[in-house]
Amino acid sequence: MGPSNVDALQEYNELKERYDLLSAQQTDINESINNLKATIAKLDVETIELFSEAFNTIQEKFKEVFALLFEGGRAELVLLEPENILESGIEIIAQPRGKKFQSITLLSGGERALTAIALLFAAFLVKPSPFCMLDEVDAPLDEANVTRFTRLIREMSSRSQFITITHNKRTMEMADALYGITMEEPGCSRVISAKLREIAPALA
Repeated sequence: MGPSNVDALQEYNELKERYDLLSAQQTDINESINNLKATIAKLDVETIELFSEAFNTIQEKFKEVFALLFEGGRAELVLLEPENILESGIEIIAQPRGKKFQSITLLSGGERALTAIALLFAAFLVKPSPFCMLDEVDAPLDEANVTRFTRLIREMSSRSQFITITHNKRTMEMADALYGITMEEPGCSRVISAKLREIAPALA
């Protein structure tokens, strides 16, 4: 049988101690993984519930705001994968007056912009904020649509303060105050401001 290993018992005890330590660590890791999976599953359920509630609420507001901005017509938000809400994309389907019900990608540039504005304000109405900044959102709109856009902002301004960056005179006419940057000399900018009533005749 060969020579006996007098250190065998000590080596066994060391290896067993190491094995027991690693086994305990593996058990802890497996428990942590299971707890994490359970937490993720719980969060997924809660997220789906919250998303579905918010989606349906925004959907209804979107229909209202769209009909208001377009003075008729209808629009909807459609989940591309309703069976997998957390991974699903969202399609916007709209029908301005006199047109068929179709994807927003098939609308004109101005119609797409106004539809996007309707969705933006729908979300804003669901979860309002005391402050909102809009940067050139009226740039693609024609004069008639700008009038509808400014009318909606005026109606909502009783609840929230709006700062709108724009070059459109119609939008400027709606404002309570105007702030601008002028460069009277090259490389030297100056901030100017005025109340609407002071400059309204010049814009007319």
